Amino acid sequence: MLNDLRSRPFSGLSRGQVAVCSAHPLVLAAVAVEAKKEGTPLLVEATANQVNLSGGYTGMTPADFADHMTRLAADRGLTSEQILLGADHLGPHLWRHLPAVEAMAHAEALTRSFVAAGYGKLHLDTGRSCADDPGGRLPTRLAAQRAATLCRAAESAAGHFRKRPPLYVIGTEVPAPGGALGPDGTMTVTNPEDLKVELAHYEEAFSRAGVEQAWQRIVAVVVQPGVDFDNHRVAAYDWQAAAKLSAFHERLPNAMTFEIHAVDYQTPSALKQMVRDHFTLLKIGPCLTFALREALFALAHIENELPGLAHPSNLMAVMERLMQAHPEHWDTHCHGTAQERHYLRRYGLRDRIRYYWPRTEARKACEQLMHNLSKPIPRPLLLQFLPDLTEAITSGALPAIPAAILQARIQSALHPYVDACRRHAHRASR
Repeated sequence: MLNDLRSRPFSGLSRGQVAVCSAHPLVLAAVAVEAKKEGTPLLVEATANQVNLSGGYTGMTPADFADHMTRLAADRGLTSEQILLGADHLGPHLWRHLPAVEAMAHAEALTRSFVAAGYGKLHLDTGRSCADDPGGRLPTRLAAQRAATLCRAAESAAGHFRKRPPLYVIGTEVPAPGGALGPDGTMTVTNPEDLKVELAHYEEAFSRAGVEQAWQRIVAVVVQPGVDFDNHRVAAYDWQAAAKLSAFHERLPNAMTFEIHAVDYQTPSALKQMVRDHFTLLKIGPCLTFALREALFALAHIENELPGLAHPSNLMAVMERLMQAHPEHWDTHCHGTAQERHYLRRYGLRDRIRYYWPRTEARKACEQLMHNLSKPIPRPLLLQFLPDLTEAITSGALPAIPAAILQARIQSALHPYVDACRRHAHRASR
């Protein structure tokens, strides 16, 4: 599915690939339906904090999530050949408070578990420091050595569990958790000469670790073309600023292409230009759960206006109580006064509320909301709170039920990425 990304512009196939980094079942269902409709491959990646040996914030192990995703996709008519599962941010980050040896031991165990569960794409993310590392940015040579160590664990696991050897993504230009926008809202584009040195360090480390054959299966290197977002702003793609990095694509070894993280909220025209400029693996997640939250809150507002409900869901109040009781997922990402932090918990572009939807109280509130809106929603309330979907609903093109409304809103956020990855007949003018 990914081995040919670099050659796709010359083959008539789609030019890029969207990687959906989310574990929310409604998001996954929506993207699976979209892949079935479009006849496109579905790449879903589980991050190490979502899914891990302790369950992550979803409560699922790698095997649990793989089983869940396989069933969900099959129920929507996708074949196994259309689906690729990836593991995102495999490295010592979750255990960075430990010495590097201990943190890496945990990371190796997690890597082996993803391979055993059949994940075919592994992002080796070893660029952040552990407790006993020197301060500042981790040297790329050391990051490469640790990536090669994880690769060796993955290759060994593939042989032991009789799995197809996985594909890999490397690189240290991974956006920091919570975003890394500068004071002026911009990002520094990866320097091609620095990337050249970094790739040399990785190739040497893979050779020293005895995994030269895996070097041929590295499908992408993570780079920064100048895109990211924080709670308030989006750093928009600028093709001129990224031109030198784009030109370096032809110098990448083997079948390697560029993978870009934090591409959420980019405009449709920017996305098309990014893919034309060889930034072909686009990773998104928060923009999809943000769209889900938008729709859920719109439905909650509709519920609030309906007369005579015996058991309202109180969804928004439930979510606020959950986030206040368990601040670990938002506290360091939402700054300002109490009112500003309240606003960001709900509406910040980082979408920290996404960590709370799997909790029992949140699930029950969502179920109650769906139940309360199971009857047709009055047109005036549709016009008030879901104006973009009202025409489709009233014409019968979209069922007037909450599940269909949520799916439509998620797919609306996904469409620009899918469209950008298609092969377009003309080249946009610059």
